[in-house]
Amino acid sequence: MAGISLTKVEETAPALVSLYKSAGVSLTKHGLSGQRAAIYLVVDYSGSMKPYYADGSVQTLADRVLGLSAHLDDDGIVPVVFFSTDIDAVTDIALDNHQGRIGEIVAGLGHMGKTSYHLAMDAVIDHYLDSGSKDPALVVFQTDGGPINKLAAERYLCKAAKLPLFWQFIGFGDTSSKQFDFLRKLDELAVPGKRVVDNAGFFHAGSDPRRVSDAELYDRLLGEFPQWLMAARAKGIVQ
Repeated sequence: MAGISLTKVEETAPALVSLYKSAGVSLTKHGLSGQRAAIYLVVDYSGSMKPYYADGSVQTLADRVLGLSAHLDDDGIVPVVFFSTDIDAVTDIALDNHQGRIGEIVAGLGHMGKTSYHLAMDAVIDHYLDSGSKDPALVVFQTDGGPINKLAAERYLCKAAKLPLFWQFIGFGDTSSKQFDFLRKLDELAVPGKRVVDNAGFFHAGSDPRRVSDAELYDRLLGEFPQWLMAARAKGIVQ
């Protein structure tokens, strides 16, 4: 059985117990009970993200991702990539040290820049390949806008389709913003015309992402993952 037990979560991260339970319900609903997977969190550190760090939205997302990862992986650690114009940090969050962790990391970072998806994607790919993992990976990729280099982002996504990585994009901000048109395009890139399998999903969490319920968030994070697993296994991308 994959993952970390409820007892262990109660001992190491009692504040995450309800998230762990909600994630478990969603995993069962999507036929993913017992599935092993590496989990990554990628967070936007561009200037427009400042309010989401200040109001705790990024920390809340990190906690929720940890609650999910405890079922899918057994080390209690989620690698985290902070990106803006460049890569701002590659670090991690852990069950036994999650409270206030995002603020702690951000306090050591410099200027909040622009938005460059492909560099963050490259950092995740490098980390995954260096890890030697044979398990598939679910990458939760948070942003509040489109990238400065759309062509590079699309190329990276298409090339990464040959790897056992699924990219679940999550948007923070005004749901009517044109900033997210590119992510909707990425979500719908042709298969097999542009990529060997559909390796990405997108959903919008709105201007106050904390108001999205735990159950809904997990259902949206996992909504397309099972179909990708099936397609990736059929192509020999996932063993």
